[in-house]
Amino acid sequence: MSKLLKWVPLLVMSLALTIIILDTTILNVTLRTIISDLHTNIQSIQWVITAYALMLAAFTITGGRLGDLFGRKKMFVLGAIIFAVGSFMTSIAHTVGFMILGEAIIEGIGAALMMPATASLLRSTYKGRDLAVAFGIWGGIIAGAAALGPVIGGWFTTNYTWRWAFRINVFVAAILVLASVLIKEYRETEEKPSIDFVGVILSALGMLSLVFGFIQSSTYGWFYAKSPLVIFHHVINLAGYSATPLFILLGLAILSGFIDWEGYRERSGKTPLVSLSLFKNSTFMTGSGVSAILALGQAGLSFSVPVYLQSVLKLNPVQTGLAMVPMTAVILISAPLSSFLVKYITPKRIIQLGIFVDLIGFVVLRQSLHSGATQWALAPGFVLFGFGMGLIFGQASNLTLSAVSVEQSGEASGVTNTLRSLGQTLGSAVLGAILISSLGSNLTKGISTSNMIPENMKPAVTQAVSTQTSNIEFGSGAELGSSQIPPNIGNEITAISRQATIDASKTTLTYGIIFIFLALLVSFKLPSEAIVEEKSAIAAAPSH
Repeated sequence: MSKLLKWVPLLVMSLALTIIILDTTILNVTLRTIISDLHTNIQSIQWVITAYALMLAAFTITGGRLGDLFGRKKMFVLGAIIFAVGSFMTSIAHTVGFMILGEAIIEGIGAALMMPATASLLRSTYKGRDLAVAFGIWGGIIAGAAALGPVIGGWFTTNYTWRWAFRINVFVAAILVLASVLIKEYRETEEKPSIDFVGVILSALGMLSLVFGFIQSSTYGWFYAKSPLVIFHHVINLAGYSATPLFILLGLAILSGFIDWEGYRERSGKTPLVSLSLFKNSTFMTGSGVSAILALGQAGLSFSVPVYLQSVLKLNPVQTGLAMVPMTAVILISAPLSSFLVKYITPKRIIQLGIFVDLIGFVVLRQSLHSGATQWALAPGFVLFGFGMGLIFGQASNLTLSAVSVEQSGEASGVTNTLRSLGQTLGSAVLGAILISSLGSNLTKGISTSNMIPENMKPAVTQAVSTQTSNIEFGSGAELGSSQIPPNIGNEITAISRQATIDASKTTLTYGIIFIFLALLVSFKLPSEAIVEEKSAIAAAPSH
């Protein structure tokens, strides 16, 4: 029994991580229903997703440090309670503003407290071989939970209501709080609890500005303005240039000031929000960098493949999620497997093997996208990708966090998760923009080169479909909806829409392949040792 009880903390941490990751992917597949229920539009609901990403990026570092200072278990439990409150508010929301408050702000704060606590509690609870096994399973949850979101969200939406997809979090959070009694508390008992409020503000503002710039790049444009910058109903004139570089540069400048401030606090003998020694730790930074670049590249799959499955193969959200089950199933096998392989192969080689298999999986998936394919034609690519993901995340977390002392694991986990979130955000912005722009240009090109559409109709058809890329994203395809359009012309437009989606998805996956290859190159800087020794031989004693 004692052998089973020792894995209870891992089960609790994995369950917490699951609801955090599921929350965003559930929202993605219920968008159409939520838009109808709340009588709003896609732009408003996108702000819910955007604000959640902003909150995670802004406060995950702070959440990790608060756990170090005041107790990781305390922050985990507090985060679970806040997350439950936000989930319940979201489930009863009847306006977008109330949904942003519940889903984005309150849930985001709860997730920012819970997420770094999961990794740091594992780091302080397990040692040696057990730690490798724990991180293998924990890493698999990171990689696999996102694929379950469409299935769970689609099932609740289809059979009950989208609101139950959020209400279920309340019950899960209650289980987490009750089960936390079996988790030992840990914090830095030798250090007086103090909060670096200036560091919190600087890090939050810097990450907010940086992430906001990337997310809104599709609205403002990357260099030249697609839309003007409007602040409190006032249009800011930027001489025709986009506001995107302005927000990104402002974010980088604030983060530079944050680093200078943290250095000043360390030199003054005060507790910093993030110790600068973390950034001098090459193993930690390389491992975090590999995870961030991989997250950037993997955004290509989360954007392109579901669009293909829904728009070209006409699958509903539940069927889309089921089509991706092979990936999830293999992840849950290969992630624990990585912890056993580490006895024979160094973590570095396991990570590199996983990245290489991911690369092959992306290539196979790209080649599988064509108009005559079935959903199961993508299974080989999903299996390869899932196998590689499981190998990577288990050992990447183990190698990265084992490179720092137990005392630093909270802030280190916060930095790692922030960098991963930044990679996901950047990937979503860049690869999402590539998908949309490719769709638009492919539609225009398909219409202009069509032999079926009369030349005198092409300008009107092009104008009509140019604004329908969001319809394609939701699986509707480009349609004119006019009774005056002959059936053969309508069928031609549908065929052009399908092919445009296929080509745009392939283009997006190509960029994803490039980023994953870059992660493989960076991984060569990882250390070759089988296990990275702890930096601190004397850890603070756990408190109960």
